[in-house]
Amino acid sequence: MSASTDQAPGVDVPEFRRVFRRHPAGVVVVTVDAERGPAGFTATSLTSVSAEPPVVSFGVSAGSSSWPHVRTATSVVVNFLGAHQEDVARRFATSGLDRFAAPTGWRRLAGGEPVLDDTAGWLRAEVEALIPVGDHHLVLARVTATDLRDATPPLLYHDGRYHSVRDEPR
Repeated sequence: MSASTDQAPGVDVPEFRRVFRRHPAGVVVVTVDAERGPAGFTATSLTSVSAEPPVVSFGVSAGSSSWPHVRTATSVVVNFLGAHQEDVARRFATSGLDRFAAPTGWRRLAGGEPVLDDTAGWLRAEVEALIPVGDHHLVLARVTATDLRDATPPLLYHDGRYHSVRDEPR
């Protein structure tokens, strides 16, 4: 299956990006067990698709250094970053470095997938589908395990910067 990649008439790509910069999103790091060691990347595109069965989706750029690893992975871990983990988000968004080297703390789950230390929580999921969409690939994955930590405030991304939620709910 493939989605249309034709640009709609009159849609200005820079304007489209500016509109989405105004949309706050939670920050996660998606990790996989790659053939030559762990791989991972920062994402803000995570979506809960279904609760029964539990399915999530996220996008990964076709040009990302992580895409070849995600393309061949059978499972992924979605690590939900806490407000205290901006440095982790930046590290996993940077190309050309060993994202899992110190000071990154991590371990492997029983299935071999890398999971980051000190996150707000994580989901382990089995890849169900990879769908090419424009300059990205949409990954659909069925959740098989979860871990939720304390009430750590989430790390958010809005208008090109990282933020945290510190206000009490209204």
